[in-house]
Amino acid sequence: MKGKSLLLIMMAGAALCACATRTSRAIVKEEPTLKSVLGDKFLIGVAMNTFQSSGRDTNGVNIVKKHFNAIVAENCMKCQTIHPQEDRYNFRQADEFVKFGEDNGLTVTGHCLIWHSQLAPWFCVDKDGNNVSPEVLK
Repeated sequence: MKGKSLLLIMMAGAALCACATRTSRAIVKEEPTLKSVLGDKFLIGVAMNTFQSSGRDTNGVNIVKKHFNAIVAENCMKCQTIHPQEDRYNFRQADEFVKFGEDNGLTVTGHCLIWHSQLAPWFCVDKDGNNVSPEVLK
């Protein structure tokens, strides 16, 4: 008897659930992007690091693509990265950054060539490791 009562209650519950059709449609309002709000008035840019320009930071990449139309390198175009030793150059990260901008239709702005806090160590010393004079740096 208990089994029949339980079965009857379950069937009644299922029937009630089947009758109650409730349709809800979520209204999603698309927020405007920074670059769309500004239109053609001027470029809106952002500094990018190598995790973003290499595609490893996918959340950052998505934000850049959605909201910005210009990019500048955070560190990959600084002297310390591009010219780490007097007789050595490394443009790999800078090239990757520029390619990201070109591939995504972004205006690419370069970095200043000499940045006081991120010079390669060899830049300000002579062959013996002594600091060079201001005249040498000119």
